[in-house]
Amino acid sequence: MSGLPLDVLVPTFRRPAALAVTLTSLTAQTLPHFRVVVSDQSEDEDSTRAGEVQTAVRLLRAQGRPVELHRHLPRRGLAEHRDFLLAQARAPYALFLDDDVLCEPPLLARLLRVLREQDCGFAGAPLVGLSHLDDVRPWQQAIEVWDGPVRPERVAPDSPAWARHHLHSAANAEHVARRLGASDERPVVYKVAWVGGCVLYDVAKLRDVGGFGFWRSLPEAHCGEDVLAQLRVMERYGGCGVLPSGAYHLQLPTTVEDRSCDAPRLLPTAIGADAR
Repeated sequence: MSGLPLDVLVPTFRRPAALAVTLTSLTAQTLPHFRVVVSDQSEDEDSTRAGEVQTAVRLLRAQGRPVELHRHLPRRGLAEHRDFLLAQARAPYALFLDDDVLCEPPLLARLLRVLREQDCGFAGAPLVGLSHLDDVRPWQQAIEVWDGPVRPERVAPDSPAWARHHLHSAANAEHVARRLGASDERPVVYKVAWVGGCVLYDVAKLRDVGGFGFWRSLPEAHCGEDVLAQLRVMERYGGCGVLPSGAYHLQLPTTVEDRSCDAPRLLPTAIGADAR
């Protein structure tokens, strides 16, 4: 154990400018103590050596926030990369943060507070696309607020609960947060199908359901590895989304172009011997 409450785990690939924005937003977090672990899989050039990235890294370290930089090659798929990062985690909680997310200052502290209060497997902040602030979609803004503590539940692809993912499109989460009066002092905790890009896990609970060890059963080109892990955590420990989000997507082109192999449709989502 590191003695710190939280590790921020950032997988990155050929996005030095976006990574710099993400890391810079971490320097402004109100949570005083956490560690950052960045793992780069860029084959041609180490993204973490870019000047804009190094400046953010130096500032985090000057603030007393440790930063570890890894270059993890060869590439063996998204799930294997997350599995490598999870193996680096030493704190009781770990935030998997994509390399194209701008975080508001209270974000880490709010997610940590909610996860501790709910004592569930994960708490996530849905990514908001700010270019959609004027794109109001009421037909995608249904929300199921947790009435009482977060509880385990089983969610499977194409089940009725699967439609919850529409709330995380465009700027829907921002519109709903405003409508419900969600704030840092009074966050709204709600039911999810999954949360992409910014998810805080209880590390012991994630490891208990196998983490991302299922990467060995997937083709190298795949997607949905984060979804599959969350479905398994939810079944045993529960998971939730949190509003306001405070996590803003940089809306860059995806680096995952081949999405034909979707992990939760290729492997069992239920926990069992074949889920480890």
